[in-house]
Amino acid sequence: MKVENPWKQNPWFESVAVAQARARKRLPAPVYGALVAGSERGHSIADNLAAFAEIGLAPHVVGQLPERSQATTVFGQQISLPVIISPTGVQAVHPDGEVAVARAAAARGTIMGLSNFASKSVEEVTATGATTFFQMYWTGDRDTMIQRMTRAHDAGAKGLIATLDWSFSMGRDWGSPEIPEKVDLKTMVRLAPKVVTKGRWLWQFGQQYRQSGKLPDLTAPNLAPPGGAAPTFFGAYYEWMTTPPPTWEDVAWMRATWAQISGTPFVLKGVCRVDDALRAVDAGVAGISVSNHGGNNLDGTPAAIRMVRPIAEAVGDQIDVVMDGGVRRGSDVVKALALGAKAVLIGRAYLWGLAVNGQAGVENVLDVLGGGIDSALRGLALSSTAELQPEHLLVPDGFDRALGLPAPSTMRT
Repeated sequence: MKVENPWKQNPWFESVAVAQARARKRLPAPVYGALVAGSERGHSIADNLAAFAEIGLAPHVVGQLPERSQATTVFGQQISLPVIISPTGVQAVHPDGEVAVARAAAARGTIMGLSNFASKSVEEVTATGATTFFQMYWTGDRDTMIQRMTRAHDAGAKGLIATLDWSFSMGRDWGSPEIPEKVDLKTMVRLAPKVVTKGRWLWQFGQQYRQSGKLPDLTAPNLAPPGGAAPTFFGAYYEWMTTPPPTWEDVAWMRATWAQISGTPFVLKGVCRVDDALRAVDAGVAGISVSNHGGNNLDGTPAAIRMVRPIAEAVGDQIDVVMDGGVRRGSDVVKALALGAKAVLIGRAYLWGLAVNGQAGVENVLDVLGGGIDSALRGLALSSTAELQPEHLLVPDGFDRALGLPAPSTMRT
């Protein structure tokens, strides 16, 4: 008779906070530090989390419903829960990276956002069957961008996400983790003291090396020119830094070009202001993501949840508005939807799940959020997320941040 070890850690985790704690224990310090990140003094990343705690819920004691639905349609796609995978770069916290995340997204019936800085190719990711939205920064010349859009469409991408809010803020008060240019013998020797104690993490990558003979190369395969080699992460970053910033005319060109190539939705990510949201509508976008880039961009930008309601009230009847930043539990999702978002995007939360347990860990995170959404709907006596309204929340006075609010005479009716 086999006796199970009662002290063996359960691979399933009950909250995103537990996933984060396990990821911190499992990952080398520089890798974990890269996930936590933030910029400058960390005000925006802290506000992303703290703002959700300022909002309360108003549950009923009787009248709860036996069946509840989380299904919705966003960016023209039917999804099983209003939680979308946000595109994040170089997911080398696990050997399977973005492929594992895509499989989890497909298994749970939601959208996979794939970064053009990803460690896996768009072809590998779409081959999982996940509904994939390819994400691009404004990098390179227009011909290069057309080539990358065409490749994403040919691979089966169902939409394009343009992230244009990056300002290249430098200098974290707590210091930035070292990210190597490539993994070679010299790098491994230098970083050995920081990774040698992370046996299970090293074993995973060692198993990958034994099977394929390759170590993580820290390149961006989706930025490779036709027939050419993929640039390193820093090579891709340099191209991004040295490309002149886009204008609204460039945004309209990008949207129109994607429409000609694919005809699928074009989403603008990183919107913080009402006037920018109105300009995005004029540019013809199908949707916008209200986001401060997870607190990694211009520090001092308010939490995304504070900016949702003013933007949704201005344009939510014309395009889909989603929110990205600070979501850690199902009740956070419910709060965002009640304030006008169609869905939320998650980033760090699923990366911690990926680091801990690969595809199953990402599915675990989605299940945790789905379970929290269901509990909140039950307590609020609602049958679906579509019924959520501000009246179901306790929102303190002065909570919203209506940035770039046009004068009343210029507001659309």
